[in-house]
Amino acid sequence: MKGVLVTLTALMAAQAAGAQQPLRLDTQMFVEKVTVDLNGRSRRTLAMADRAAPGETVVMILHWRNDSGRPVRDFAITRAMLRGASPDLTDPAVQVSIDGGNHWSRFDQLWLPTPLGGIRRAVTEDVTHIRWLLPDVAAPGQTGRLSYRSTVR
Repeated sequence: MKGVLVTLTALMAAQAAGAQQPLRLDTQMFVEKVTVDLNGRSRRTLAMADRAAPGETVVMILHWRNDSGRPVRDFAITRAMLRGASPDLTDPAVQVSIDGGNHWSRFDQLWLPTPLGGIRRAVTEDVTHIRWLLPDVAAPGQTGRLSYRSTVR
């Protein structure tokens, strides 16, 4: 995959498709750049992106807003992972799926069958979807923000 650019706008379009949701979701994508300043310290900056090259870290920021006239309870915000990306799964509130969103769990609790009849722990490359459960009731007009990082392979 060396030298191949991954188009991130296709990911956003695919995620926007689907059923009408009570929350409005807007996604911003950035590529994280690490530079060294004059004093030799590392500095991280975010640059708006619609593409990412292998090895780059992509930061996705999801803004949500309850545009309905009613409180929203027990809502899950779900996003498909960029194929070939390795998500950073250090946030304990994140649940993941390794089967296209059919089953959900914490990453450290996922196992996959092997071709020889055994099982193995899931690795980040196995993750197909990521989601957050909103812990409280989202009142009409309430907003929030979630984010995650992934590295493009």
